[in-house]
Amino acid sequence: MNTTPSGTTPADSSAPTPMFPGQAAAPPGPCDLTGMYLMHHGFRRDLDRLVAAVAVTPPSERRTWKALARWWRDVAALLHEHHTKEDELLWPVLVDRADADGRAVLAAMEDEHDRIDPALAAVEDALAQLVAGTDAVAARDRATAAFTDLRTLLDEHLAHEERDAVALIQEHLSAAEWTRMEDDGLAHKPAPPLLFFLLPWIADGLTKADLAPLLSSAGAPVAVMMRASTPGYRRRFRRAFAHLPQGTGRTGGRGTSS
Repeated sequence: MNTTPSGTTPADSSAPTPMFPGQAAAPPGPCDLTGMYLMHHGFRRDLDRLVAAVAVTPPSERRTWKALARWWRDVAALLHEHHTKEDELLWPVLVDRADADGRAVLAAMEDEHDRIDPALAAVEDALAQLVAGTDAVAARDRATAAFTDLRTLLDEHLAHEERDAVALIQEHLSAAEWTRMEDDGLAHKPAPPLLFFLLPWIADGLTKADLAPLLSSAGAPVAVMMRASTPGYRRRFRRAFAHLPQGTGRTGGRGTSS
């Protein structure tokens, strides 16, 4: 049986294994990965509704496209930070401890991050054309296709990570090590104003029970900031997703953050 460097086996304790909509797996073990799963849920939720919104937003509505582009800018910043921290802080630790099969999984994680980058660039290019009003009808078609491709790539990557990379985390890290890694940067919160987007964004569409572990560990100041930033988040949502049909992931901050 594998043991962590502290001598604690994963069987010694079991952290929560939450399952959010779209999540592929939650391998058991000592590490509480709720924060990671919440981020994954947010990425999946937003790409679903971005695909839907981009397809129905009139090409000529530059004000809405500016709001959508600004929304996407913040989501893309969160995604970039999420992947960069994994590449720099998490995977190298696991590579030193995993066997050949495990190292192949970790190599695939980095390769999938690299494959996502061109899809991100395609989204950025199409949105920039829509904001500028350049060949807007064709640009909307490109944006719809680019977001659809990105959603497919990212969902496949997140599912692979949840099934196989998380199993490596649970096998090779103790709860104390995971907590230290989060404190050292994995769960480091971005600076304002992105922080004031992140907090209600995480809560969007989830229940108090879903968020209870996060709010409990983060403390009262984070809950206060979440409540304070929700009205602005809702206004941004209404501007960006003005044409999103009801029932198509249209939550916009309702739930705990309300």
